[in-house]
Amino acid sequence: MAETEDGAKAALYEAFAATGKALGSGKRLELLDLLAQGERSVEGLARTAGLNVTTASAHLQTLKQAGLVATRREGVKVFYRLAGDDVARLCVLLQQVAQDRQPAVEPARVAFLGPDGGREFSVPQMRASLQAGTAVLLDVRPAEEYRAGHIPGALSIPVGELADRIGELPEGVEVVVYCRGEYCALAYDAVRLLARRGRRAVRLTDGMLEWRLAGLPVSAGAGEGA
Repeated sequence: MAETEDGAKAALYEAFAATGKALGSGKRLELLDLLAQGERSVEGLARTAGLNVTTASAHLQTLKQAGLVATRREGVKVFYRLAGDDVARLCVLLQQVAQDRQPAVEPARVAFLGPDGGREFSVPQMRASLQAGTAVLLDVRPAEEYRAGHIPGALSIPVGELADRIGELPEGVEVVVYCRGEYCALAYDAVRLLARRGRRAVRLTDGMLEWRLAGLPVSAGAGEGA
C-alpha cells in the first residue's frame, strides 16, 4: 500500500513538474509574454521573438503539451493564444518571484531597460490627467497587438514609427506611454525619444498585461492613430 501511495505521489509531483519544465526556457517565456497581448500566428510570433518558424513551432508545441496555450487553424495558418488568464497570472508571479529572489534579475533588467525609467504615472494619475485634458495616452506596441486589445482612448503609434509620426501627438500635453508589461522596453524607448524631442512624457506603471489581469476595460480594433 505504501509503495502504491509513493508511486502515486511521485506521479503527481512529476505532473506538476511538467509545467515547470515547459516554463524552463527564456524564449518560451517570451512567447507567453507576447501571447498575453492577444492571439498570434506562428509566423508573427517567430518574427517578433527573433526565431525561425521551425524553432518557434517547437517551443509552442511544448507549451501546448503542457496545457499553457491553445490553438485554432485558419486555412493553412495556425494561431496560438494563452489557455487562460491563469497562465498570464502565473507568468507575472514568476517574474515577481525572480525579481525578489534571483540576484541576476536586477542587473539584467537594468541592462535591458536602462538605469533610469524616468517619471511614471499610476492608473489613477493617468485617468485624472486624461479627464482634465492635460495628457494623451499612447500605445507604442506593434499595430497588430493594439488591434487585438488596447486601453480605451489610447492612440496607436508603434515605437519604430514614433520618430516620424511625433507630429500626430497634440502639443502642450503630457504623453503617457504604455506597452506590453512591466518588463517591456518599448515604453522606455518611447519616453526617452519623446524627451529628446522636447515632449513631456511619462511611462504608465501598468502595461497591457497588468491592465488585463486587473479586469479593466479593453477595446479592440484599429482605433485612433493605428
